[in-house]
Amino acid sequence: MKKIYYLLAVLFLMSGCATVSLQDVTSTNRQNLLRLSMGMTKNEVLNVMGTETKTAKVVLHQYGNWAETPVENIKINNPYRNEILRGKDNKTFEVLYYVTDVRKSDTNTSEDELTPLVFDNGKLIGWGWNFLNDNVQKYELRIR
Repeated sequence: MKKIYYLLAVLFLMSGCATVSLQDVTSTNRQNLLRLSMGMTKNEVLNVMGTETKTAKVVLHQYGNWAETPVENIKINNPYRNEILRGKDNKTFEVLYYVTDVRKSDTNTSEDELTPLVFDNGKLIGWGWNFLNDNVQKYELRIR
Protein backbone atom coordinates (compact mmCIF):
# COMPACT_ATOMS: atom_id res chain seq x y z
CA MET A 1 0.00 0.00 0.00
CA LYS A 2 2.88 2.37 0.78
CA LYS A 3 4.27 1.77 -2.69
CA ILE A 4 1.00 2.91 -4.25
CA TYR A 5 0.99 6.11 -2.20
CA TYR A 6 4.63 6.71 -3.08
CA LEU A 7 3.90 6.19 -6.79
CA LEU A 8 0.89 8.52 -6.64
CA ALA A 9 2.96 11.18 -4.85
CA VAL A 10 5.69 10.98 -7.49
CA LEU A 11 3.16 11.20 -10.32
CA PHE A 12 1.49 14.19 -8.65
CA LEU A 13 4.81 16.03 -8.29
CA MET A 14 5.77 15.26 -11.88
CA SER A 15 2.44 16.55 -13.19
CA GLY A 16 3.15 19.96 -11.65
CA CYS A 17 6.09 20.47 -13.96
CA ALA A 18 4.71 18.64 -16.95
CA THR A 19 5.32 19.92 -20.44
CA VAL A 20 2.31 20.32 -22.71
CA SER A 21 2.19 20.68 -26.47
CA LEU A 22 1.97 24.11 -28.05
CA GLN A 23 -1.36 23.01 -29.56
CA ASP A 24 -2.67 22.34 -26.02
CA VAL A 25 -1.78 25.90 -24.98
CA THR A 26 -3.39 27.48 -28.04
CA SER A 27 -6.47 25.28 -27.75
CA THR A 28 -6.96 26.24 -24.10
CA ASN A 29 -6.56 29.93 -24.90
CA ARG A 30 -9.09 29.70 -27.76
CA GLN A 31 -11.57 27.91 -25.47
CA ASN A 32 -11.08 30.59 -22.82
CA LEU A 33 -11.82 33.33 -25.38
CA LEU A 34 -15.34 31.86 -25.64
CA ARG A 35 -15.84 32.60 -21.93
CA LEU A 36 -15.14 36.33 -22.29
CA SER A 37 -17.78 39.02 -22.49
CA MET A 38 -17.71 42.73 -23.12
CA GLY A 39 -17.36 44.88 -20.02
CA MET A 40 -15.37 42.36 -18.00
CA THR A 41 -12.65 43.95 -15.87
CA LYS A 42 -9.02 43.26 -16.64
CA ASN A 43 -8.77 41.10 -13.50
CA GLU A 44 -11.81 39.05 -14.54
CA VAL A 45 -10.27 38.50 -17.98
CA LEU A 46 -6.94 37.49 -16.44
CA ASN A 47 -8.76 34.99 -14.22
CA VAL A 48 -10.44 33.45 -17.27
CA MET A 49 -7.48 33.53 -19.66
CA GLY A 50 -4.80 32.74 -17.11
CA THR A 51 -1.55 34.38 -16.13
CA GLU A 52 0.77 31.42 -15.74
CA THR A 53 3.85 30.73 -17.81
CA LYS A 54 3.65 27.33 -19.49
CA THR A 55 6.37 25.15 -20.92
CA ALA A 56 5.31 23.78 -24.28
CA LYS A 57 6.83 21.19 -26.59
CA VAL A 58 7.33 22.30 -30.17
CA VAL A 59 7.96 19.72 -32.87
CA LEU A 60 10.33 21.58 -35.17
CA HIS A 61 10.14 19.37 -38.27
CA GLN A 62 8.13 16.43 -39.43
CA TYR A 63 10.13 13.42 -40.55
CA GLY A 64 8.97 9.95 -41.54
CA ASN A 65 10.49 8.46 -38.40
CA TRP A 66 9.20 9.78 -35.04
CA ALA A 67 12.58 9.09 -33.40
CA GLU A 68 14.21 11.61 -35.78
CA THR A 69 11.71 14.41 -35.05
CA PRO A 70 13.44 17.22 -33.11
CA VAL A 71 11.43 18.63 -30.21
CA GLU A 72 12.21 21.80 -28.30
CA ASN A 73 10.65 23.18 -25.12
CA ILE A 74 9.64 26.85 -25.10
CA LYS A 75 8.16 29.08 -22.43
CA ILE A 76 4.84 30.75 -23.21
CA ASN A 77 3.73 33.64 -21.02
CA ASN A 78 0.03 34.29 -20.50
CA PRO A 79 -0.58 36.93 -21.62
CA TYR A 80 2.19 36.59 -24.20
CA ARG A 81 2.74 40.35 -24.16
CA ASN A 82 0.92 43.60 -23.46
CA GLU A 83 1.12 47.17 -24.65
CA ILE A 84 -0.43 50.59 -24.23
CA LEU A 85 -1.68 52.33 -27.38
CA ARG A 86 -2.14 56.10 -27.44
CA GLY A 87 -3.94 58.11 -30.07
CA LYS A 88 -5.52 61.44 -30.80
CA ASP A 89 -7.21 63.28 -27.94
CA ASN A 90 -4.99 61.25 -25.56
CA LYS A 91 -7.18 58.18 -26.08
CA THR A 92 -5.44 55.19 -24.48
CA PHE A 93 -6.09 51.48 -24.80
CA GLU A 94 -4.36 48.57 -23.11
CA VAL A 95 -3.92 45.44 -25.23
CA LEU A 96 -3.11 41.95 -23.95
CA TYR A 97 -2.01 39.37 -26.51
CA TYR A 98 -2.58 35.63 -26.05
CA VAL A 99 -1.13 32.83 -28.18
CA THR A 100 -4.13 31.21 -29.90
CA ASP A 101 -2.77 29.65 -33.07
CA VAL A 102 0.20 27.80 -34.54
CA ARG A 103 0.96 28.83 -38.12
CA LYS A 104 4.49 27.45 -38.32
CA SER A 105 6.06 24.79 -36.14
CA ASP A 106 9.02 26.74 -34.76
CA THR A 107 10.09 28.50 -31.58
CA ASN A 108 9.09 31.98 -32.77
CA THR A 109 5.64 33.42 -32.15
CA SER A 110 4.41 35.68 -34.93
CA GLU A 111 1.68 38.33 -34.80
CA ASP A 112 -0.78 36.12 -36.68
CA GLU A 113 -0.50 33.51 -33.92
CA LEU A 114 -1.74 35.99 -31.29
CA THR A 115 -5.19 37.32 -30.41
CA PRO A 116 -5.34 40.86 -29.00
CA LEU A 117 -7.75 41.68 -26.13
CA VAL A 118 -8.49 45.41 -25.96
CA PHE A 119 -9.26 47.33 -22.75
CA ASP A 120 -10.53 50.85 -22.27
CA ASN A 121 -10.34 52.17 -18.70
CA GLY A 122 -9.77 48.64 -17.37
CA LYS A 123 -12.84 47.16 -19.14
CA LEU A 124 -12.78 44.68 -22.01
CA ILE A 125 -14.23 46.37 -25.08
CA GLY A 126 -13.40 43.72 -27.68
CA TRP A 127 -10.86 41.26 -29.05
CA GLY A 128 -9.39 40.06 -32.30
CA TRP A 129 -7.33 41.71 -35.01
CA ASN A 130 -10.34 43.18 -36.85
CA PHE A 131 -11.53 44.88 -33.67
CA LEU A 132 -8.06 46.22 -32.86
CA ASN A 133 -7.41 47.45 -36.41
CA ASP A 134 -10.80 49.21 -36.55
CA ASN A 135 -9.95 51.10 -33.35
CA VAL A 136 -6.42 51.88 -34.51
CA GLN A 137 -7.92 53.66 -37.51
CA LYS A 138 -10.82 55.24 -35.59
CA TYR A 139 -8.63 56.76 -32.85
CA GLU A 140 -5.43 57.08 -34.91
CA LEU A 141 -3.60 54.91 -32.42
CA ARG A 142 0.14 54.51 -32.64
CA ILE A 143 1.02 50.84 -32.85
CA ARG A 144 4.59 49.61 -32.77
